[in-house]
Amino acid sequence: MPGMLHMKILFAERPHARIVRLDTSRAEAYPGVVAVLTAKDVPVNEFGLQQRDQPVLCGDVVRFVGDKIALIVAETEKAATAARDLIQVEFEDLPVVTDPITAMKPDAPLVHPELGDSNVCVHYKIRKGDVAAGFAQSDVIVESEYHLPFQEHAYLQPEAGLAYLDDEGRVTVQVGGQWPHTDREQIAHALALPIEQVRVIYPAIGGAFGGREDMSVQIVLALAAWKLRRPVKIIWSRRESIIGHGKRHPMTLRARWGATRAGKLVAAEMEIIADAGAYLFTTNKVLGNATIVCTGPYFIPHVKVDTYGVYTNNIPTCAFRGFGAPQGNFLAEMQMNKLADALGIDPVEFRMRNALREGDTLGVGTPPPPPVSIAQVIQAAAERFKWDERQTAQDESSLIRRGFGFAAGFKNVGFSFGYQENCWARIELYGDDRVVRAVVHHAGADVGQGAHTVMAQMAAEALGIPLAKVTLIASDTATMGNSGSTSASRMTFMAGNAIRGAAQLALEKWRAEERPAIGEYTYLAPPTTPFDPETGYAMPNFAYSYAAQAVEAEVDTETGFVRLRRVVSADDVGKAINPQAIEGQIEGAVAQAQGYALQENFQMKDGRVLTDQLSTYLIPTVLDVPDAVESVIVEVPDPRGPWGARGLGELPFLPLAPAILAAIHDATGVWLDDLPATPEKVFKALGRSR
Repeated sequence: MPGMLHMKILFAERPHARIVRLDTSRAEAYPGVVAVLTAKDVPVNEFGLQQRDQPVLCGDVVRFVGDKIALIVAETEKAATAARDLIQVEFEDLPVVTDPITAMKPDAPLVHPELGDSNVCVHYKIRKGDVAAGFAQSDVIVESEYHLPFQEHAYLQPEAGLAYLDDEGRVTVQVGGQWPHTDREQIAHALALPIEQVRVIYPAIGGAFGGREDMSVQIVLALAAWKLRRPVKIIWSRRESIIGHGKRHPMTLRARWGATRAGKLVAAEMEIIADAGAYLFTTNKVLGNATIVCTGPYFIPHVKVDTYGVYTNNIPTCAFRGFGAPQGNFLAEMQMNKLADALGIDPVEFRMRNALREGDTLGVGTPPPPPVSIAQVIQAAAERFKWDERQTAQDESSLIRRGFGFAAGFKNVGFSFGYQENCWARIELYGDDRVVRAVVHHAGADVGQGAHTVMAQMAAEALGIPLAKVTLIASDTATMGNSGSTSASRMTFMAGNAIRGAAQLALEKWRAEERPAIGEYTYLAPPTTPFDPETGYAMPNFAYSYAAQAVEAEVDTETGFVRLRRVVSADDVGKAINPQAIEGQIEGAVAQAQGYALQENFQMKDGRVLTDQLSTYLIPTVLDVPDAVESVIVEVPDPRGPWGARGLGELPFLPLAPAILAAIHDATGVWLDDLPATPEKVFKALGRSR
């Protein structure tokens, strides 16, 4: 933009320290520098999506390496970079706690002493039935401890944005994100501005996978543009992105499950300990999901769960495709495969014997909303894979061993635990005697998954007009109401119902000869309830989706390398609005979940990131993905979804990791209990088994 300035950020680069002295004078004097902003320049120096526990700019204490200390705004990016290196900061290092289990101890250093005398920020409980009695009835008990890692979102575009004052004097931020209205609220709070003085616009660019739910550059860009009355732009380097935004929650999961000799689940006892990192972000919500999903889509009469979120001086952890469900589901499916093995029952048959049926209760003590289609997707995946015809005999002389694995899963659609889910849409119809153009306004973000395409399709269907006549205007808080976040696999379900409602109102006005005919509608989803604090009893979600996957893998016993050959993924989408987009989501989820399972090895040591580039944090390439990914679209209509549709985005991620580890076990006889299953880990495990 004309007159645009460039911003760089001075990150803490320390996991825990007190700022003793901050001298910005040399940076301010550097040629081309317009301003250096610090904590004293922030009107209300706090933010956070769930809890305002994070400063916009740190003036006292830094709690992880990606905390921000100062903003350097200059005429050129080069000048801003050079000036940043001239800022002098004197630190007094504070005790660093990086292991959540250690951080739970009473004498552990506190990450947030201002919040209380414990690093435990979340604790959920489920108490269903009588677990002791359940284990007494069990013929086989499997006890395990699993360790799941950080995962980096690795989206195409690093954090980037542009802020300026628009024609009406509003602080305007153009940025990639997932919920423009909460971005606006957090910016307005930090700048102490009326909400209507802040505008957020999302370009459809960059990817997200949950990693853009929390703030990155939004507030600091708005602050600089508001202070300097000039446009300000920033683009993070990949390293800045990796140390600066949240990660998938690493977890330690302890499980003890019991079943009868007839193959019926009886009891499950679990403890889940998650690393929240330095700030809460969405840890409370992520762990709510993990707590629900850790029993799998199966009926278990007796359940006990304790789930903990713990502050540490690691990078904060946040939403990431599946939102706690991949971790909880991993525990459940690993236990299912181990129990099936111990009982000598085929893993598909074992799942069918225990699959939830309508009326069965979840761990939270209430039945899932219908339809409950887990049996259908298990059957669909097994049939497409030809599970009963697989060749299990091994060539004992070969170094390459082939194995087969199976896993299933379920995931909520929409926000939960008592939040009143809502979504806004407006439709304008133009023409004389017939509709020549329909304009749809919807604030929902498209982060690469094709949401805007599907919104336009649903509008065309609801209005009974060709898609070519529909224009979508999206993601601008100045001109549209709150449509909620692009997360929780909610956007098709929620936007479809909102758009259908707006279309109906617009058509009624059109028939009454209003020109243009405008319909505005807010859809309210069915109510949900939070956990009972002592028992976990709840009706936490209004809809669930179900998936099952079968895989074929090869293990090189000489190197430990695992090659994924074939994946069949059966997913119940309710109604396929855009089948090609669904296949794209399934294939993308499989690639991302394969990285989580086999390759992506995010490393931190003493609160510092060791894998801070994509040259050291390796994600799957086109040469790594399976030879074949077969998508089986199962359609069991949801009575409350638009045209029966239900969300899909996160679902195909869930079963893959446990299915791969089951295939490794099938090939080698070795169970691995932590991810990623790198060649080194597999090779060492094979050596121990020999």
